[in-house]
Amino acid sequence: MDRITKAARLMIVSDLDHTMVDHHDPENMSLLRFNALWESNYRHDSLLVFSTGRSPTLYKQLRKEKPMLTPDITIMSVGTEITYGSSMLPDDGWVKILNQKWDRNIVIEETSKFPDLTLQAETEQRPHKVSFYVDKTKAQVVMKELSSRLEKRGLDVKLIYSGGMDLDVLPQGAGKGQALSYLLNKLKTEGTLPVNTLACGDSGNDAELFSIPDVYGVMVSNAQEELLQWHAENAKGNPNIIHAKERCAAGIIEAIGHFNLGSNTSPRDVADFVECKLDRVNPGYEVVKFYLFYERWRRGEAANCETYIASLKASCDPTATFVFPTGVEKTLHECIYAMKGCYGDQRGKQFRVWVDRVLSTPIGLNTWLVKFDKWELSGDERCCCVTTAKINAKGSGGASDGYTWVSVQQKWLEGYEKKDTSIWLF
Repeated sequence: MDRITKAARLMIVSDLDHTMVDHHDPENMSLLRFNALWESNYRHDSLLVFSTGRSPTLYKQLRKEKPMLTPDITIMSVGTEITYGSSMLPDDGWVKILNQKWDRNIVIEETSKFPDLTLQAETEQRPHKVSFYVDKTKAQVVMKELSSRLEKRGLDVKLIYSGGMDLDVLPQGAGKGQALSYLLNKLKTEGTLPVNTLACGDSGNDAELFSIPDVYGVMVSNAQEELLQWHAENAKGNPNIIHAKERCAAGIIEAIGHFNLGSNTSPRDVADFVECKLDRVNPGYEVVKFYLFYERWRRGEAANCETYIASLKASCDPTATFVFPTGVEKTLHECIYAMKGCYGDQRGKQFRVWVDRVLSTPIGLNTWLVKFDKWELSGDERCCCVTTAKINAKGSGGASDGYTWVSVQQKWLEGYEKKDTSIWLF
């Protein structure tokens, strides 16, 4: 959060399962398209918020399974936990609010009297969330009776039913909507209220996100009936909420364009980087472009021609150095020459490259220090390097003329070292 010293240009608040993450997309292409768009165009001046029903345990598990970016803020357990940054620092102010008229022991005692309720896994039980499974044919009756009993015991709770089977019992002040309202008020108090906020969801527990004033909303094309029904009954005439034509993260990209919130052309949708000219160029775009070309080269999806190699060499200072995670140092031109021999070696295989947490800091006139995590997926092996690069703007036209790589240094992210480092390039 400290990196944003003024109002974010855009804050995206997105559910994860079946919204940001498409579990029916084995190649994760819509997610990778969003990743490239965010890191190249938005990371430097915008905020990414994940708002999920998952507990911290299941959230971290999903991060290991999918090529997800690191959000600036994470809202978990159906809006009962708010944390900040990669270290996931908790918001103590939010905890104090949730403690009002809440007693978890009473909730456990009363719910145990309902045979139709089945407790979910222990990992999903949180200080301010008790979660059950209940058949949708019994859900409404159970919720009505349970709400009455808890009210008589002096509690002020909220019952959220989603996914046709999940029932969450929360403090009345909790939920994805209230967590977002709290967050927006906090940012407003600090003088950093985002210029625009886009909420994204697919199920019933996301409905609250679309009820916040002055927030744009997108229900992805694969949204569940419970959310579509809520929209028909409560927000059908609201032009700031749309039902996207695209699934999951592709629907989020669609909404960015629909509401004119900024660029919605992902670098992954650009066929030829050599011919591509952008109005707003930044070091983040240069990093994304570089590694996306590297992926395409290894997959044999870019043309094997000298024009591309020459363009790549032209983007590197002749004396530019690359320090590998092993400590070996080479010139970038040597690395590019070595890459020529790897053309298409990952053709038809599961091989993807993406970058995360791309943050650039000016360290001189037209010079930036860029830090990012470079991820590489090859088959079942996922590797990551914490990377620091020095990049200069080309020519007298500043960044609009492109960038020159001056140096790159990498070190392994603990737990994600590559077993065979003989073919680790860039």
